[in-house]
Amino acid sequence: MKHKLAVILGVLSLSATCLAVAGPASATTLSWIPCVQPDGPADQQCADLSVPVDYRKPDGVRLTVRVTRLVSDRPAARRGTLLVAPGGPGGSGVEALADTGPALRKALHGAYDLVSLDPRGVGGSTAAGCGLSADDRDVMNLRSWPGPGGDISDSVTRAHRIADACARNGGAVVRSYSTANEVRDVERLRQALGSTKLSMYGVSYGTYVTADYAQKHPEHTDRVVLDSTGDPDPARVERGWLANTAAGADERFPDFARWAADPARESNGLRLAQRASEVRPLVLSLADRLDRTPRETTTPHKPLTGNILRQAVQQALYNDDNFPWLAQLIKAADDPHATVALPPGYAAPMPDRVAAVFTATQCNDVSWPRDVRGYARAVATDRIRHPLTAGQPVNITPCAFWHTEPTDKPVHITSDGPSNILILQNLRDPVTPYFGALRMRTALGDRARLVTVDHGGHGAYDANGKGCGDRAVTAFLLTGHRPSADLRCTA
Repeated sequence: MKHKLAVILGVLSLSATCLAVAGPASATTLSWIPCVQPDGPADQQCADLSVPVDYRKPDGVRLTVRVTRLVSDRPAARRGTLLVAPGGPGGSGVEALADTGPALRKALHGAYDLVSLDPRGVGGSTAAGCGLSADDRDVMNLRSWPGPGGDISDSVTRAHRIADACARNGGAVVRSYSTANEVRDVERLRQALGSTKLSMYGVSYGTYVTADYAQKHPEHTDRVVLDSTGDPDPARVERGWLANTAAGADERFPDFARWAADPARESNGLRLAQRASEVRPLVLSLADRLDRTPRETTTPHKPLTGNILRQAVQQALYNDDNFPWLAQLIKAADDPHATVALPPGYAAPMPDRVAAVFTATQCNDVSWPRDVRGYARAVATDRIRHPLTAGQPVNITPCAFWHTEPTDKPVHITSDGPSNILILQNLRDPVTPYFGALRMRTALGDRARLVTVDHGGHGAYDANGKGCGDRAVTAFLLTGHRPSADLRCTA
């Protein structure tokens, strides 16, 4: 659920730490050391937090969760601790704090110590893999795209194989990858920090982690922001979020179409059509042609297929800054004499541990249907309703063959708790569509206010210029003041 494809699918990880049997070391002891990230702030620090693999067995085997902080650079102005919950599943809090920490510090004038964590399996936290082949770790296969014409037979075979491998090789650590355990780890981090309350800023999948924490630990929440949130329906969560991206792409694509048909694109050769209404048929026709005849690319043995083009469209819709490279890709693919280069992230398979986090979190959070024919029917219907995504959002995944049922039931978000939540949402979000945010708002009742930004893309705070959405979030985090009613921002 964030701006980059790598964040949705899990990010490149650094090094795994080893499992350890419970010992005399306290789970609340944090030893901070410098951990400066590329282009990140010079004072970022990290520590390892010891937590149980299974919280039902607190004295059993433990693992470590990498945590990170940026201490307020204005101690006199400090009012508390703000936890940044990264997107994903698979996003790194260490990387998120390196990326967003400086901007948050500046906007919030040092009012908070900023903290985050690498969820289990990510970055510096203890990890395990599923032992997947390189082909099964290919981004296009983990995303479970149907074959040309909507055939899902290859998807079924692959999903079964991945589920079997995770059951065979993943062990207790892979079984522990879940939102519920991330929330438990956040609570353990709060205790280790000695903070009575946490303010929280969740983005994308991180909004679900944040809402879950606020539901289970309302007495420990201060000021809570949900930026780009999904439908909290506990019967669906990850499955529903994935399915909703079909409608999200449809709602967002007209922004790209208007951009690509704008005469201003003529100067750099990126204008795709004379009218915005012509862009969607062009892309759909090109994808169909690539289904039949893939184009060779600069990556050996990795042609541009119709599904890679469709996935690239989804990726590009995250942010307007992606529109130029998508237009270049479409232009090259449509020109038989052009050299085609794949977008970043498609040439090499994902690391095994990253694939495991991405897959297992989805499967461990909620039960998925197991009827293969039901998936085939859903794909056939969705391809007609939403041809841009060609049935991928409702296709079968390894979760249909997962060997264990979720240990925890998905949280039921309710209006019970303090009225201290602000939801920020773009009107045309391709990943967490607006209707999902409306359902989160309804579920929270008077606990929340919704700030709608008339913009497209995924991620709203500090993304669309310094408009009223940014001002509302900043004012809330600094003063606790929220709009008296839901607010719509046009600038």
